[in-house]
This record gives sequence, C-alpha cells and structure tokens, in this order.
Amino acid sequence: MRSDRRSLLCAGLVLSGTLAGRAVAQTAPPSASGALPPGLPQPTETIDLWPRGAPGMPATPPQEVTTERSSDRLITDRAVSGISIPRMAVFRPDRPNGAAVLICPGGGYRHVVVDKEGYEMGRWLSARGFTVFVLFYRLPGDGWAAGPSVSLSDAQRGLRLIRHRSSEFAIDPERVAVMGFSAGGHLCADLATRFADTVYEAQDEADSLSAKPFCAAPIYPVISMVDGVAHPGSKELLLGSNPSQALVEAHSPDMNVPDDAPPFFLLHAEDDDVVPVENSLRLRASLKARGVAVETHLFEYGGHGFGLRKAIGKPVGIWPNLWLSWAKTKGFA
Repeated sequence: MRSDRRSLLCAGLVLSGTLAGRAVAQTAPPSASGALPPGLPQPTETIDLWPRGAPGMPATPPQEVTTERSSDRLITDRAVSGISIPRMAVFRPDRPNGAAVLICPGGGYRHVVVDKEGYEMGRWLSARGFTVFVLFYRLPGDGWAAGPSVSLSDAQRGLRLIRHRSSEFAIDPERVAVMGFSAGGHLCADLATRFADTVYEAQDEADSLSAKPFCAAPIYPVISMVDGVAHPGSKELLLGSNPSQALVEAHSPDMNVPDDAPPFFLLHAEDDDVVPVENSLRLRASLKARGVAVETHLFEYGGHGFGLRKAIGKPVGIWPNLWLSWAKTKGFA
C-alpha cells in the first residue's frame, strides 16, 4: 500500500510537471504596445497548434507584428500579421455548458483581427457557457509550403486539438462548432466543407480525430473565388494574381459542399460593400442542393465587418441571439 501511495504521488508530480511544462511552453496571445482598457478581460491561456513548430516554414520566416488601429483608449482594435506560431486563445466560462466554439476572425487574409471578431465574440460566448478558442492562423501570403491551404491546416489542427483535449475543458468532444467572419468566414466554410481533406501530415494522436465541426456559422463570409463575386484582396492573397480555374474551384467552398456537411448558419447584410451578399447566397444554394441544413438571415443594412460593436442599435444587432436560438434547435447549445 505504501508503495502504491508512493507511485501515485510520483505520478501526480510527473503529471503536474507535464501540465506546467505545457502551460509554460505556450506562446502568449498577440499583444500591441500601450495600455489596455481597464476592466476588459484579456485571455492569458493559449494553445500552440504544432508541437514541433508549424510545418512548411518559408525560407524567411514571417515576423509577427500586432498593430493597434483604434484611436480610442477605451476600445481596442488590434490586428496581427506575420503569424509564425499559430495558436488559439482560450476563453473559459465560469459554468461550462459542454460545448466549444472555434472562432476564425477576419482580416482579408492580410492579417487576423484580434478584438472585433475575436476576443469580443469570445467574451460574449463564454458568458453564455461556451468554451471559446480564438484561432490565430497562418496567412497564405507569407510563403508557407501549404500555399492556399495553410489556413485550413491550422483550422483542422485546431479543431482536432480541441477534441483531443476536451476533458481538460469539460466539453463534449462532439460538440465543437466553428464560427468565422469575412475572410475568417471563408476559413470557417472551408473547414466545414473540406474537413476530410488531407492538407498536412499527421503530427500525433490528435490527428486521428475528425476535423468536422458540429455546426458552422460563416458571418458576412468571403466564399466564392470567382471574379465579380470574390473579395479581390482575399482572393489575391489566397490564390495569387492569376490563379487557374482549378485553383478557384478548389478554394470556393460553395463548389465543395459534401453530402455530409454539418448544419450551417449564414448571415449577411445586403448593403455589404466589401464582400457582396452573393457570397452567402451561393453557399446557401449549394447547401440546399446537397440537402444540407442551412438557416439564412439577410439584413437590409449593416455593411461589412460589424461584429458585435458595429451592430449595436441596428436590426442586425440581434444576430448573436439568432445564432444562439438556432444552435439550441440543433442540440448544440
């Protein structure tokens, strides 16, 4: 018995050291210089995606830079570029409801928005019981070997890691959703349609798990790479200046909907002057054609990139609660 207790104690110390080592090894969330607004909680817990470093590093590794774009000291609007250590910032709820959401912020594939489509949504969701993982994914214009699929590599890996470590967060490994905004909406839709594609070599046991999300919510998303519908900046950074038709089709989620795609929640403002509403309409048509469940909300006004902060006072401001009500009908929330 004494020997058993000693073994248990040693095992506990080893586990403690392992977990501590894991915590220490993680890369801090993106941060810009300057004071943060008082009373606004910032994430301190992160998960690095790749245990041996991100695969396919370019000859000249990108240098991560976080830029503060807000002139209001009480409202942050950070954007991070040059991501070489992709990771997830974690928002843990006080009372987990057993469901997790992987958030893909936008940024036109030029950078990844931190606050408006990342942390603000993380706080909103975690206050309602969801465990949230904000994804800071690699950008295709930085020269990674995976090319246009590099961001999808990070999204697949992130979702698998959430499932693999679900017991640490008191979540059901099946109930992992994805939500994305603008170019992050493209990544969200890409993950929810190409979850079974092999876009990187397996790293560990986590990669034996499915990357299929329980449900998907692309919000004012970039979808089509077809000229006249595509967001020009996102398309060029993703596919280059003169992509082949095959490349356009491979990276247009509306052209890659499988029969077993998860349920979708689509939302767009019809006066969006950056990403035409046609993007969401094309995806909806493809989902309907495949018999995939889809709920669609179109608003007359809202523009682009409203997130939470720019939707206040407008009819589109109800969108998070529309998503929440829909998620409950799907057995997610």
